[in-house]
Amino acid sequence: MTGWLHERERLEDALYVVGFFLLGVLLYLIVPEVAIRWNDGPEPSPWALLGLLAVAALGHTQRRVRPVLGLAIACGVLLAMVQLGSVPLAMMMLIGDLLYCSVLYSSERLSWTVAGATVAVAGGAGLVSLVSDGGRAAVLVILNLGLVLAVPVLWGREVRLHRGQADAERERAEQASRMSELDRAAAVAAERARMARDLHDVIAGQLSGIAIQSEAALNLPDPDPAVLRRVLQSVRRDSVASLAEMRTMIGLLRADGAGDGDPRTAPAGLDRLDALVESAGGTGLRIEVDDARGGAAELPAAVDLAAFRIVQESLTNAAKHAPASRVRLHLGDHDGELVIEIENDLMPGAPAGGGTGTGLVGLHERAVAVGGTVTAGPDGGRWRVRAVLPVPAAAGASR
Repeated sequence: MTGWLHERERLEDALYVVGFFLLGVLLYLIVPEVAIRWNDGPEPSPWALLGLLAVAALGHTQRRVRPVLGLAIACGVLLAMVQLGSVPLAMMMLIGDLLYCSVLYSSERLSWTVAGATVAVAGGAGLVSLVSDGGRAAVLVILNLGLVLAVPVLWGREVRLHRGQADAERERAEQASRMSELDRAAAVAAERARMARDLHDVIAGQLSGIAIQSEAALNLPDPDPAVLRRVLQSVRRDSVASLAEMRTMIGLLRADGAGDGDPRTAPAGLDRLDALVESAGGTGLRIEVDDARGGAAELPAAVDLAAFRIVQESLTNAAKHAPASRVRLHLGDHDGELVIEIENDLMPGAPAGGGTGTGLVGLHERAVAVGGTVTAGPDGGRWRVRAVLPVPAAAGASR
């Protein structure tokens, strides 16, 4: 693509060279009197003027790559034409275009140098004319040179300024686009991490409970029909809950939001604590609940969800690593903080904190997401999890 642009630019420059030369020849043949003259001597040779114009046109081939060099060649030709006493109109047009290109395509320093030199030439010519021919002649010289020289310079500076502004805006837009892409990638990564945590905390926990309950039912030597029925009911309840959670997650991931019209399930919270404890009890855990919160606490949705997931994950871990153990669950509030403590007996020979550690990481991330903390570890023959979640004053006031 870049090579094609360079070829196009070279073609345009060649057309400019041919066009200026042909225009100069045509103007000289049709209106030879339209020229700047310095004396009343004999008319210079047409071949000399056209030859000099051809040299200036060749210098015009550098208008884009080395415009100052092309301008220097044209100025040399101009001085030669001044010596002959006549400067054709086409030569002044060529000088104007090279001034425009020198201001536009050269470096910033050279651009200002060319502009300053143009002002100096116009001012010097006006001063010489003032001294030699008087004020009227000086005004005419300055006006003529201003039209021929100043307009291309000012035009080139203006185009250069607008191009610089456009390039700066384009760069800012590209930077904003890159920042937006980075933000989008970070948001996607965060959302994937959240989904992975939810899959582990919700679906994996419930499926683990189903597996533990099923294994318990299969290993009963002489199952009591009532006990077996209770275990199967718990398995079914957890299965239905897992399907509902999975369906909700899939619904949230739908890009267009279109679906079958089924309502989304509300975010889980501590209002489902009884069902959670009943489900965990079906795995064989003996759970003692001590809810010491003062009244019906209206927790923020994020804190309520985090508290529920922490309790859920802790009970799932207890069922995995200490089946049929005694579990004590304590909920309390203290100085604007929700305190959750879960303790269970460590099984003899079981490694403290056994497992992959994903569950403990999930607990920590849940708490940190709402500004809280979680500690977990063995404590005197028992495994203890303690979470402290801040509750905003507005939520605490509603108790």
